[in-house]
Amino acid sequence: MTVESVPPGDTTATAEPPVAGGTVPLLGHGWRLARDPLAFLSQLRDHGDVVRLKLGPKTVYAVTTPALTGAVALSPDYIIAGPLWESLESLLGKEGVATANGPLHRRQRRTIQPAFRLDAIPAYGPIMAEEAYALVERWRAGGPLDITAESFRSAVRVTARCLMRGSYMDDRADRICADLATLFSGMYQRMVVPLGPLYKVPLPANREFNRALADLHVLVDEIIADRRASGQKPDDLLTALLDAKDDNGDPIGEQEIHDQVIAILTPGAETVGSTLMSLLLVLTEHPELGDKIRDEVKSVVGDRRVAFEDVRKLTYTANVVTETLRLYPAVWILTRRAVADTELGGYRIPKGADLIYSPYAVQRDRRSYERNEDFDPDRWLPERSKDVPKYAMSPFSVGNRKCPSDHFSMAELTLITAVVAHAYRFEHASDSDPRPRIGITLRPRRLMLRALPR
Repeated sequence: MTVESVPPGDTTATAEPPVAGGTVPLLGHGWRLARDPLAFLSQLRDHGDVVRLKLGPKTVYAVTTPALTGAVALSPDYIIAGPLWESLESLLGKEGVATANGPLHRRQRRTIQPAFRLDAIPAYGPIMAEEAYALVERWRAGGPLDITAESFRSAVRVTARCLMRGSYMDDRADRICADLATLFSGMYQRMVVPLGPLYKVPLPANREFNRALADLHVLVDEIIADRRASGQKPDDLLTALLDAKDDNGDPIGEQEIHDQVIAILTPGAETVGSTLMSLLLVLTEHPELGDKIRDEVKSVVGDRRVAFEDVRKLTYTANVVTETLRLYPAVWILTRRAVADTELGGYRIPKGADLIYSPYAVQRDRRSYERNEDFDPDRWLPERSKDVPKYAMSPFSVGNRKCPSDHFSMAELTLITAVVAHAYRFEHASDSDPRPRIGITLRPRRLMLRALPR
């Protein structure tokens, strides 16, 4: 299926998409998205390939099939905008690669892409391995582990040490993690229940959100200032940003540098941290997977430590990561905005309309996967993965909005999974709560584990 632009003035009528049931006054479907969004989005395909939703006063078009979500992601008729990005704007700004569109986005991609080239990633390997083994050493002390803190600390440190090298990150990693936990929870509420001015009322939740937001922006300014004061120019992404030029050959502005650093630190660390939590939950609830990973690591590396160079050979471990990304995608909801009148799946989508689609729902759809709810790493063996419909598995998105750090993130997740599964089995501690925590990203609510040495 493709997206077709509708010429201005074209009066050929196409059907309006059906409206999902269950609206309530003022909030529309927002209350269902707030109450149980995963179940709500997962059942929308039963009502049509494109379905209309009401979020407060807005009409939003939900896209439910792999083919149409792929078409939306690839079409120039839809840009990064809509409820998700509006809720993120106070964090990510308007001048970062995550939120920019058009020529600005293309220039920013050119600036950051060299840091994520396939031939650049091996240089980050020693840092990834060092942080993975730091987890193993910390966990030797025994006792319950707060996996939320452990996962996000590891993700932030890998991102910062690889892409913004400097000891100035060490004492800031914990503050960044705490701020992000508050912000991503509050932003989801602002997306599904867009009550505008009410979020400015000085209620405790709003005050905590604003405190975390202000603190994160202060941290980013400190990181940039410390790098400049050091006089050092290591070959990393922060140096590339400080040396970047705009289309006129002038240095890019301070706000763009700030927004780009935010875009490096926050979405990447949040999504990798969330996925690490889900991976550790999977290893806890499916101990046989950890046993197989341990056996694979032994066969590949023997008695030495796992190194980045081993990642390509750890195929079963990588398939466990991929299956985790399928069933527990950190980025579980996305939005776009139509910049022209278009036709999608036989329905007319008016210019200015917001679209929403869910990788979580698409990647669990029974029409695309046999035993769709089962955790099965072997479905990603070459002879089986060819049967997965196109765009039914896109955890890093596609097209010019594809995550530039996809190979970086897969290498990091595979390496950390191999190292910790080789060292430990896991069991839930008494106050663990593995139920999904719904925010801008998806992760376990409160994961408290015990690491049992093998």
